[in-house]
Amino acid sequence: MQRRIARENAFILIFESIFKEDESCEEIFTKATEIRGLEFDDYVKTAFFGSYENKAYIDSAVEKHLTGWKKERISPVSMAVIRLAAYEIMFMEDIPSRVSINEAIELSKKYDDEKSYSFVNGVLNALSEEYNKK
Repeated sequence: MQRRIARENAFILIFESIFKEDESCEEIFTKATEIRGLEFDDYVKTAFFGSYENKAYIDSAVEKHLTGWKKERISPVSMAVIRLAAYEIMFMEDIPSRVSINEAIELSKKYDDEKSYSFVNGVLNALSEEYNKK
């Protein structure tokens, strides 16, 4: 599976988890793969389960870079994109930050409104600088 497709599938799972807080990540994953036939590979599983299990830590790190914004004002699409890219930046050392940020921008352009990608870019660039990752 191409990484771009895998990343999009992980994003979809993260997005779903925002609306299904009463379900475990295992339930969300099982339903998505068995009922809807969502494709997955090791990256999808790692990114989804990792971002889900570290959500509070990721959100806390992201909130430091929300200049003039509160987390509650961020659209669910942007939040899912940011959580995925932030997980990559913070936990997946084999993925360069610039790749994570670029892919997040592309997901944002595809799934969110036309102005969201610049917000996503700013937050993730600041986070990347904090984690000293290029």
